[in-house]
Amino acid sequence: MDPSLYLDRDTWVHRLDPRTKIFLLLGMFALPFVFLNPLYELAVLALVLFFGYLAQSLANLRRIWFILLTILIVTTILWSIVGSGRTPLFLFVEREALLYGLSTALRIVITVIAGMFFLSTTRNEEVGIGLVRLGIPYRFAFAVSTALRLVPTVVATGLTIGQAQRSRGLDLESGNIIQRIRKHLPLLVPVFVTTVRSTNVFSMALESKGFGARPERTYFLRTAMSGRDALVIVGFGALLAGCIALRLAGYGGLEGFSR
Repeated sequence: MDPSLYLDRDTWVHRLDPRTKIFLLLGMFALPFVFLNPLYELAVLALVLFFGYLAQSLANLRRIWFILLTILIVTTILWSIVGSGRTPLFLFVEREALLYGLSTALRIVITVIAGMFFLSTTRNEEVGIGLVRLGIPYRFAFAVSTALRLVPTVVATGLTIGQAQRSRGLDLESGNIIQRIRKHLPLLVPVFVTTVRSTNVFSMALESKGFGARPERTYFLRTAMSGRDALVIVGFGALLAGCIALRLAGYGGLEGFSR
């Protein structure tokens, strides 16, 4: 399995300026928090999935389907127990608490999916230069880009160590989910040690290349905003403003819920 999340596709989403995709990501993070009603959250989820379809990035959701399902179930159950409402549903669970728990779970799921689509359509180099073009200091942008690059590296290291242990006779597949988690826990030690060693080598490589020696830098990757980017930003901004107007008009709320 390829640990990298980026999918090399020739779509108009991939060709957008990285600043535009960062704006879209922030907007998709904000959009689900406008509403409280889970029906409206489902509409937002459908919009995000449609965007992922246009970007040909839905294939990456197979990697995290179990995480998304776990978030959806656990969050809904927890808020159904902790929250309270006016309409009894069954046992000690009220209808409003269940709806709020489902809405909260959908919010988290939507943000995770939006982040997955962003990483599926944007290379690490584009993330860094996009942040710099937005006025973010290069050191911070480089740290974000490096963190995104290290995640697939750590995953690849874990897969390699797991395969090495399987070749030595370690059974990681049998048993229930709890037993398999316990079997994978000893693998965290070599993964952690390998990651620390790689980080040390990486820091020495940066020092040997004079990282931070000059305040201004040049970039091999060229980016430029086009008419398509402006159209996408204006269109999504109008959509976000319309959703906020709907919420202020009284739509998408959830009456009767109390924490």
